[in-house]
Amino acid sequence: MKFAFSTLGVPGLSIDEVLRLASAHGYHGVELRAHPEEPVHPGLPADQRAEVAAAFKASGVELLAVAGYARVAAPGDDDAVIEEIRDLAELARDLGASYVRVFPGGADGQSPAEADAVAARRLGVAAEFATDLGVRILLETHDSHPTGADATRVLGLVGHRQVGAVWDVMHTWRGGEQPLETYAALSPYLGYVQVKDIASTEDTTPLALGAGVLPLAECVEVLSRHGWDGWLCWEYEKRWYEAAEPLEGLLEAGRRHLGRLLNESA
Repeated sequence: MKFAFSTLGVPGLSIDEVLRLASAHGYHGVELRAHPEEPVHPGLPADQRAEVAAAFKASGVELLAVAGYARVAAPGDDDAVIEEIRDLAELARDLGASYVRVFPGGADGQSPAEADAVAARRLGVAAEFATDLGVRILLETHDSHPTGADATRVLGLVGHRQVGAVWDVMHTWRGGEQPLETYAALSPYLGYVQVKDIASTEDTTPLALGAGVLPLAECVEVLSRHGWDGWLCWEYEKRWYEAAEPLEGLLEAGRRHLGRLLNESA
């Protein structure tokens, strides 16, 4: 397996600084948060996109994903959501990223069946231009669809290889799924796995990997036992938790911890 981290953990850093951290601490890739608050977002001009792509290529660090905020099950106009996904997919293509992350975003008052149908309809359209652009759209286990079982209701309706899943281990665990159950649900669709750690179901302040309660060892063991050889991406949500310890000082130990889990599961 290969290790990445998300720029959610290092808000405000330039791309060069992010790449320096990845190289210095042995990470193979980076997930870029795509938002106007960050250096990279869909409004980025073509010349700056080319500069970011060149910086990644020169560093030897892989751009794993563009993490967007399109909410594919949200009520409202299909066209606006599809256009948001298209913008993210074009950004990923231009930067050389393999994946685009999207959220479910179903609303209170929607039935599960309605939210599933809305999400699948939009993702089915997105799958066609994602194919042309050479990127894959990944639905994260999050908000209205926190578990693998929830996500696969949508993905089964889409039925397209260019639409898959991001397994966020915190949301599936808080949703009551065991790692083996989540893997069984998501394995036909799995793009990459977001790892993290927290103190409890109620306290989701990010912690150093291994310092909390999430079943990271079991997740890695399940993935290894089934021969999955993809990406583990550390999503340390520093941006939302000002009191959390800076990620920069945790990266080395986090990479070593993931390495130990992988060795123990071999």
